Amino acid sequence: MNVSTRITPALLALSVLALTACINNPAQESTAVSDQTTEPVFEVKYEKFVLDNGLEVVFHQDDSDPVTAVALTFHVGSARELEGRTGFAHLFEHLLFLESENLGKGGLDKMSSRIGGSGANGSTSRDRTNYFQTVPNDALEKMIWAEADKLGFFINTVTEDVLAKEKQVVKNEKRQGTDNRPYGHANYVVGKNLYPTDHPYNWQVIGSLEDLQNATLQDVKDFYNKWYVPNNATLVIAGDFDPKQAKAWVHKYFDEIPRGEDITPLADRPATLNKTVKRYYEDNFAQLPELRLVWPGVDLYHPDAYALDILMTLLSEGKSAPLNKVIVEDKQLASGVSMYNRNSELAGEIMLITRAYPGTDLNKVYNGVQEAMAQFEATGVKDDDLKRIKAGIETEYYANLSSVLGKAFQLAQYNIFADDPGYINKELAHYLSVSESDIRRVYNQYIKDKAFIATSFVPKGQANLMLAGSSPAEVEEEKIVAEGRGESFELAESAGYTKTPTRFDRSVEPPYGELPVPAVPNVWQSELENGLDIYSIESRELPLVDFELTLEGGLLLEDRNKVGVSGLLATLLQKGTATKTPEELEKAIELLGAEISVSSSRQSLTFSGTTLAKHYEETIALLKEMLLTPRWDEKEFQLAKQDALSTIAQQSANPNSIADNAYFTLLYGDEHILSQNPIGSEASVSAITLDDVKQYYTQYVSPSVANFLVVGAVDSNTVKASLTSLNQAWPAKAVNIPTFNTPDRPAAAKVYFYDVPGAKQSELRFGYIALAETDDDFYPATLMNYKLGGGGFASRLMQTLREGKGYTYGVRSAFYGSDIPGPFTISSGVRTNVTYESAALVKQIMADYAQTFSEQDLDNTKSYFMKSAARQFETAGAKLSMLDKISSYGWQPDYAKQRQHDVQTITKADIVKLAKQYADPNRMIWLVVGDAETQMPRLAELGFGEPVLLNPKS
Repeated sequence: MNVSTRITPALLALSVLALTACINNPAQESTAVSDQTTEPVFEVKYEKFVLDNGLEVVFHQDDSDPVTAVALTFHVGSARELEGRTGFAHLFEHLLFLESENLGKGGLDKMSSRIGGSGANGSTSRDRTNYFQTVPNDALEKMIWAEADKLGFFINTVTEDVLAKEKQVVKNEKRQGTDNRPYGHANYVVGKNLYPTDHPYNWQVIGSLEDLQNATLQDVKDFYNKWYVPNNATLVIAGDFDPKQAKAWVHKYFDEIPRGEDITPLADRPATLNKTVKRYYEDNFAQLPELRLVWPGVDLYHPDAYALDILMTLLSEGKSAPLNKVIVEDKQLASGVSMYNRNSELAGEIMLITRAYPGTDLNKVYNGVQEAMAQFEATGVKDDDLKRIKAGIETEYYANLSSVLGKAFQLAQYNIFADDPGYINKELAHYLSVSESDIRRVYNQYIKDKAFIATSFVPKGQANLMLAGSSPAEVEEEKIVAEGRGESFELAESAGYTKTPTRFDRSVEPPYGELPVPAVPNVWQSELENGLDIYSIESRELPLVDFELTLEGGLLLEDRNKVGVSGLLATLLQKGTATKTPEELEKAIELLGAEISVSSSRQSLTFSGTTLAKHYEETIALLKEMLLTPRWDEKEFQLAKQDALSTIAQQSANPNSIADNAYFTLLYGDEHILSQNPIGSEASVSAITLDDVKQYYTQYVSPSVANFLVVGAVDSNTVKASLTSLNQAWPAKAVNIPTFNTPDRPAAAKVYFYDVPGAKQSELRFGYIALAETDDDFYPATLMNYKLGGGGFASRLMQTLREGKGYTYGVRSAFYGSDIPGPFTISSGVRTNVTYESAALVKQIMADYAQTFSEQDLDNTKSYFMKSAARQFETAGAKLSMLDKISSYGWQPDYAKQRQHDVQTITKADIVKLAKQYADPNRMIWLVVGDAETQMPRLAELGFGEPVLLNPKS
């Protein structure tokens, strides 16, 4: 589910919503606008036409890869619901995937698998619901046929049983995303207090579970028939296709779908507050006290939205931001502060969120906010700060143009809410024209001395930390009935509905088009004299360069008693150089519109970055400075430790994090370094000194264990020239990456339980240490797993636990290897009262898999992997992943072709053998994290012995 957020160039890095241009339409071309301080942005071209029934259609051509994205977006979200009848729009996001008259039950998911699609998916916001998928371009007619069936031939398939089942799936989504996670109810509390009860933003997108449970079949059908009509929808097709042919298909499949009743647009309805309201809530899953301050803001595309976006960045992001200076650095109350300008169609909110260190009084945090705001009022906006933010907006604008699906999303967004797909040509200019006086004005108009909503979410039993004057927040907590009583249902194989008359036989699936030829990028390889390996792919589609400098090591090279050293090093490498303070380094990077980050993982330390091609060499010069001359700032080190300890505290009460940590301990055993969470423990991080971090850097940061990967608008000569100075400046040293014995696979299955009292869901982690990705069996085993749990809605686990039983929002299985063996894991979050039933179903599905795998399953698997190859290297991220495998594993650049051969030659007998060897439920670890009092005893019925409680009460 996607909560509605205004999509702007400044926020595009947080989403996949983006746009570019390739289709000529002289009648509707727009001219890009720019201010005097920037180069003109390229023009976005598109074609838009409207069918007689009101369906608006937008085409966008991009022939970079043989793929096409199709997105059908309805101008309906939770804001079109009524009080007491909430959650319908989100419910239909689910229902529309289940069945339609001509595709049949599960037909869309089955087709998506056959055609090699990315997987049919959807999202719901306050104001729109969308359905989308990327497919090889030979399947475009199939997708247009399927989307038309969704729009015009769906509602008759919804029965009482179908509705009952999907209500359970929605409940599971709410448990997973809201009830069973820290701070999950915060947005609910804000909405209830910021908006009056009859305002459509008073309730959350997912709605009230009571409303949903009480909804009748007729209620649901009436809602669909009003809103899910051609004259309230936009169809976008983006990618490599023939527009003339596509237009003919659109007319063929959509023309006869009747227009709905005229829809009256909703008027803007901004929030108003006469006084500040303060609420608190004791959160069962929170370990850190959280403060939120929310002011009424502006609606989508309001003229003030652009200055407010930049204001949020100025106040909260970066070393020079006043909120960072006061709360993070001076007072050291929290590891960070965020501000957001959330704009929806009817209203908006300005939101500040910070999670303080454990035990911190939120009154101190609030006073820090006031002090930071006073600093901003006194110092104003510096010209360099405004320039760096605008430079970042330009880079992010380009950085999100590599996905055809992102382009389709944003075309629909602008068409629906701005009534102009070409608004992309105008919106960037709004950001670039924001002035210092604009920023001051919106600060005074919307924040200074204005009433707000304040929420204090504090750990259970720590109400003393709340903001003074707060009263209890009212939160809806779902009551879980034992063993799912009253929540069961049976789905008939055939619903027995009357089909809608049509002009032609729609039950015949359209044929494939011309088979696309997957494009395998050309890879350039080189090596510096110091041993640094270089791999690059030149791609001129966008004026951007993405790069990674990866060093082997990470957790593997750490002392078990001081786990977290490489993570702290990663943080410090971003905090200044010998000649630049942390603030000066940050500004130097951002003035280029670039980003450079450093992260650590179980096996590596990685510098990652994106920059405009015209600033590539300057950006790499800063990367080298960060690599070679760290600042080793003691204050920054202490702040990094506090941040790590804060994250560890948050994870300690999050059931999902608890499950992951406990699972790795069970997989590897207490003494193995890979059993540890890479961020460390409270004890290990507390023990680390700055000298420990320096020692790791001195011993292990060497070109002898490093690879430099680059993708984008830069040639190989420029890449190598930018790195040549490292031959002398970064001499190689010997680094020995330790080897470890792979833990033995369990001889027999055993059940383990970690108790989280009151958990609304149980987290499941079932598996064992299996294969390295470099193992000959790894890719064949991945093929074997596709129909088991790796194929999303095409898999047996998902079809049974979610679609058949409604036990979970999602379940999957996968092999996670690298150049060392990794786990085969089945993971899910299931509703608490069906914990045993879910585990028993997983056991049964695995036990039956080998003997029930059919030739049809094999054909489906082969079809998916052969056809999905067309989209495997579409984005810059996918190309970097390709280079990573080549550099880390010593694979040849054409390894993808070898995989295609593996797909073509694998047999049913091969799959059966692999399933028996690698998917045996009787030789796995079975971990459940949930409420032990109610769920643990029944797990003995799995037949794996009495469950072992991992955290008994002392």
